[in-house]
Amino acid sequence: MPVLTAIRDVAIILLAVESLVIGVLLIILLLQIRSLARLLRDEVRPILTSAQETMGTVRGTTTIVSQYIVSPVARVASFVAGLREGLEALVGSARHGDGT
Repeated sequence: MPVLTAIRDVAIILLAVESLVIGVLLIILLLQIRSLARLLRDEVRPILTSAQETMGTVRGTTTIVSQYIVSPVARVASFVAGLREGLEALVGSARHGDGT
């Protein structure tokens, strides 16, 4: 029986040490989670704010480019295409009228 008592005592000591180690590791884990939450709050929020400002700038730039460059170029291109089609229709009908 003294062997079983010694094994039981060693097992109790090992479980106590294991419980202490797990407790310390849980405390470290909680501190790391708190540190991560601070990092997210202090670092990521300004990055998101900056990204939102950049998106606003890009949105304004695309609006200006669309209004002052793309739209006029599209109107000129459509006018030129219509003019070319009209001239081809006139020239084409004149050629067909000659019997060619």
